[in-house]
Amino acid sequence: MKFVDEATITVEAGKGGNGCLSFRREKYVPKGGPDGGDGGDGGSIFLEAVAGLNTLVDFRFTRVHKAQTGQSGMGRNCSGNKGEDLILKVPVGTTVIDIDTNEVLADLTVEGQCEKVAQGGFHGLGNTRYKSSVNRAPRQTSNGSAGEFRNLKLELKVLADVGLLGLPNAGKSTFVRAVSAATPKVADYPFTTLVPSLGVVRTERNRSFVVADIPGIIEGAAEGAGLGIRFLKHLARNRVLLHIVDMAPWDEQTPEQSAKVVVEELTKFSPTLAAQPRWLVLNKLDMVPADEQDERCQSVIDALGWEGPVYRISAIDKGGVKPLTMDLQNFLDERAAAFAADPELQQEENEIRALVDAEARLHIERLRQSMRKKRDSDQDIDIDEDDDFDDDDYDVDVEYVR
Repeated sequence: MKFVDEATITVEAGKGGNGCLSFRREKYVPKGGPDGGDGGDGGSIFLEAVAGLNTLVDFRFTRVHKAQTGQSGMGRNCSGNKGEDLILKVPVGTTVIDIDTNEVLADLTVEGQCEKVAQGGFHGLGNTRYKSSVNRAPRQTSNGSAGEFRNLKLELKVLADVGLLGLPNAGKSTFVRAVSAATPKVADYPFTTLVPSLGVVRTERNRSFVVADIPGIIEGAAEGAGLGIRFLKHLARNRVLLHIVDMAPWDEQTPEQSAKVVVEELTKFSPTLAAQPRWLVLNKLDMVPADEQDERCQSVIDALGWEGPVYRISAIDKGGVKPLTMDLQNFLDERAAAFAADPELQQEENEIRALVDAEARLHIERLRQSMRKKRDSDQDIDIDEDDDFDDDDYDVDVEYVR
């Protein structure tokens, strides 16, 4: 199944049923009063978050979704049936945005959460409703109103507690393999990871957290180079980021240069995201001579002006991994306890995430427009409005592995 994290759809709620014009006519009641019933309300459209989905690929093929129209009223004061509501299943972590107003309608972050995105039309009234003391036989009815119509953009962001940042081949996927049961592809060439990969890290029997690995970031990613820019938005929901640095790079780029590239590209993408809690993880120290390790690690710290937590690990043989995962677990538990004790902290966290989402959305949209203009000028062809610079989908799943 292809991994698709964005989709554009159109939703149209059902129209309300029309009111009925009818009079009571029976064998011994030749001139009965009005008995036209009301129509039924139109069906509304809801989005429901379900745990079994991890892609929006279905919405790429079915883009128009309509709810059922309400049934018209009938004689003998019979009202029409309400139109059936339409419930669309989406993955947990989906954000719903109204394209026309740029309003965030819903953020589905909890399994089973259901939000209305289009209100069904109101029912029409039958002529019985217009009966009065001065009008005993009204011939007036009303039609049902149209259902709400919206153009929506669905954005999926994977839900994880810890996000991994780094250049290609920094050892991010190897780290995920070392700390969880997940088995992302690992190879000795860049961009082995093409889509986000999730793993559940169990530090104790009843304590765990989720770690997310995204494709590596390269220099120029903020301008569209590589794959990482389209997946950086998935880090918006993480509570802490791990900046993994390859201390034994295979190319001529030094670890200090590699570390600075990631920070610069992250800052260009979203200054708010770059300001969130981030830990420095110096990886592949098993490939560095023991007498050079301290000097090489200190050079990276100095180049970044780093003052936060620093960890030295070798992910391939799990060296130094256990203390890092335990510290992450304790940090996440303390954050969760603080949020539970002070709801204002949680509100501040939600506002920060919303700001990161807005910055990421604006940056990606600007990049798309720039890419469209460039292709248009280079090829002199009509470009479909839905043509995205990052529409390459991959035949893989994002899975939680326990």
